Amino acid sequence: MQLQIVVPTDRSDTITDRLRDDPRVTNVVRFDRVALRPEGDFVQCDIAREAVSDVLDWLHTNGIDEDGSVSLIEVDSSPSPNAWAAEKAAPGAPDDAIVWDAVLDTAWTQAKGSWSFYAFLTVACMIAAVAVVTDSPILVVGAMVVGPEFGVIAAFAVAVVLGKRRLAWRSAYLLFRGFLVALIITISFALILRSIGWISPASLSGPRPLTGFIWQPNHWSLVVALLAGAAGVLSQTAGHSNALVGVFISVTTIPAVGEFSLSVAVWAPKHLSGSAQQLGINLLGMTVAGVVTLAFQRLISRRNERRRAATTSYAEPPAD
Repeated sequence: MQLQIVVPTDRSDTITDRLRDDPRVTNVVRFDRVALRPEGDFVQCDIAREAVSDVLDWLHTNGIDEDGSVSLIEVDSSPSPNAWAAEKAAPGAPDDAIVWDAVLDTAWTQAKGSWSFYAFLTVACMIAAVAVVTDSPILVVGAMVVGPEFGVIAAFAVAVVLGKRRLAWRSAYLLFRGFLVALIITISFALILRSIGWISPASLSGPRPLTGFIWQPNHWSLVVALLAGAAGVLSQTAGHSNALVGVFISVTTIPAVGEFSLSVAVWAPKHLSGSAQQLGINLLGMTVAGVVTLAFQRLISRRNERRRAATTSYAEPPAD
């Protein structure tokens, strides 16, 4: 990962010397008195992912995050012997290293909410409603992929594990409000379709061999939700966001909302209850799995930190 720092000039020598002397750090660059806000020197370097948390903790101890600034950027590839040497000097595997500062920052971003979050969630639910009417598994998959809800669920799990009450409240409220808005708009959409004769109670009661599972949850619904929640959290903490697509396709949150909306519009109580249960099972399963997975990763991270502390003095104040 690439670390970019604005350092107060009076502490620049201390920071740069320590970074330069760390074998897990390479490509150290320093520009004196070029930063304008905050004022100071600009320092940039590449760090093995396994060492990022150690370096960030040391920078926090020196107050750089408050008196200057700290930014992290993912490096997709660094094909050079210096980078390989830095990686070799850091014990462990990059995929197992969790940069908790980055995880928390991402969680706060996901919990803020935006116009696009509501738009994607609503559009996904409307696509799911059409998928139910047409009994189209392709549209079900499309609705799952479009839905942005997992990021907010992951933010809630991060908040629970790290003890961030404000973040937990914001993410839970955003998830509730987002689904409420999507539900109201999708119900209105379904009522319009009913008024023009495109859907009727028979649209739900008729044979639906390909999408009938949406309103018929069973024990496998919980199993898939648990597995998807664990996989989703792992993909985010390990920096493999491409795996999230598989998570989106695995869970039935968005299709359940689409089915629920149609059930309200044509009034099908049986489907209404089943889709509500499907939604609840998926949300609960992903949340529980996310919390458990993050808690386990937190435990492993702390054990690794203690091991590193026994073999390196990086967290200690720099020697004169």
